[in-house]
Amino acid sequence: MKKILVTEDEAAINDLICMNLEIAGYVPVPFFDGEEFSRHLKENHNYDLALLDIMLPGKDGFALLSELKACGIPVIYLTAKGDLPSKVKGLKSGAEDYLVKPFEMLELLVRMDNVLKRHGKEELEEIRIKDVVINEKKRTVSKGGVEISMQPMEYDCLMAFWKYRNRVMTRDQLLNVLWGVNFEGESRTIDVHVANIRKKLDFFDVIITVPRVGYRMEVSE
Repeated sequence: MKKILVTEDEAAINDLICMNLEIAGYVPVPFFDGEEFSRHLKENHNYDLALLDIMLPGKDGFALLSELKACGIPVIYLTAKGDLPSKVKGLKSGAEDYLVKPFEMLELLVRMDNVLKRHGKEELEEIRIKDVVINEKKRTVSKGGVEISMQPMEYDCLMAFWKYRNRVMTRDQLLNVLWGVNFEGESRTIDVHVANIRKKLDFFDVIITVPRVGYRMEVSE
C-alpha cells in the first residue's frame, strides 16, 4: 500500500485526512511540526507522496518542498493560503498540485490518484471481488473465468467504487471522479452505469443503493 506523508499542524484536520486516507487504502504518516518532519525525512525516504501544509510551526511548507524534492517525493500543497502569489510560488517551486482549504476529501483523493499515476506509483494488480477479477494493467474484467465486455465509462465507474470502497459516494461525487471536479451534467447519468455494472457482474449485493444519497461498494478487506 502507498505511504503518504501528512504534514498539518491542526490536529482535527490531520486526523480527518489520515482517517479518509486509511479508508481509501493508503498508509498515512502524520506530522504536525515542520522541524520534526524535516528531521524524520533525513532518515526516512520511503514515501510515495506528501500532503503538505504551508503554514507550519518550525519550517514552513515552502522550505520543506526542496527537501521532499531531493528525496524524490511528489508534493501536493494543502493550505489556507489561497492568494495567487502563493499558488504561483508553490507550483513554480515544483509542487505537483495546490489545493486550498476547505476542500472536498474526494477531490483530494482524485488529485492524489493523478499525481501517483504521473509518477508511475499507481497500483497495478489483480483485484478480486467474489468471482470477478479486475486487471488494472490490461483494463479487463472477467467473471468466473470469462471476460466481460464493459464500456470505458462502466470500467472507470467500477474502479471508482473499488478505490473508495466501503464508503458512501453521492452521484455528484462519482460524476466528478469520472468527468472532473467541475462536471455540471445530469447526476442521474450515473444510475445507468451502475445498473449495467450490477447486471453484467451480478453485483446487486456488492454495489448497494443508499436511499436519497448515492451508492456504496461493500467488500470485505
